Amino acid sequence: MDNYKQKVEIELEFWKRDILKKPSALSKVTDGIQKKINTYIPDKVHNAITAAIKGMTKAVLFGSTYTTSSTPPMGMSLIHREALVREKIDGYCKTGAAEGGITGAGGFLMSMADFPILVGIKMKMLFEIAALYGFDVKDFRERLYILYIFQLAFSSKEGAAKVFLHMQDWDQKLIVLPESSDNFDWKTFQQEYRDYIDIAKLAQLLPVIGAAVGAVANYQLIKKLGKTATQAYRMRLIKKE
Repeated sequence: MDNYKQKVEIELEFWKRDILKKPSALSKVTDGIQKKINTYIPDKVHNAITAAIKGMTKAVLFGSTYTTSSTPPMGMSLIHREALVREKIDGYCKTGAAEGGITGAGGFLMSMADFPILVGIKMKMLFEIAALYGFDVKDFRERLYILYIFQLAFSSKEGAAKVFLHMQDWDQKLIVLPESSDNFDWKTFQQEYRDYIDIAKLAQLLPVIGAAVGAVANYQLIKKLGKTATQAYRMRLIKKE
């Protein structure tokens, strides 16, 4: 058990360093290419992504669309939790791959129409991962953390570092964060959320743009999101122990 915790701590430290390190020359070139690609993305795609982000943010913060009925497990070891988390991620990867294959085969318009559904699949996975790690997703502040995880996974290098700083020492921030949405400026948050997300990267969530085969694109994107969530919750659990 101690060996597993040690392994987790090492992986977590490498992950943190990777997020916070300055962009390399290659990374800057890649970002430049992505920004160039961004200019070629039609306005209707930008509008669809903006609408989807706004809808997702509102649904996560105020709705019960994604709230899992799972009770956060108590007294479960980290190795056991993570075995269940990996199983959950694998299941969602396969679901997303199947969905991506269908939308990719259906062409651009079908991909656009199904974009909110694809985002919903990824959000549902994050809620279930949070519950498996023992966090109560009915708590408004935990749902806010889930949004940050999604943002972290699909931000540019510079944006990811800014989002990560918001997420550090989250359990200390719980004391000052509002416990309900009543006193939360969600419109400002939603705008900042939109600004930090790398649009060229997020457009990969549209199978017809992201890859020739939507199934492959979705599988890899969900896997990336699952890994980001794993490290984000490890960061909190390790501090508690």
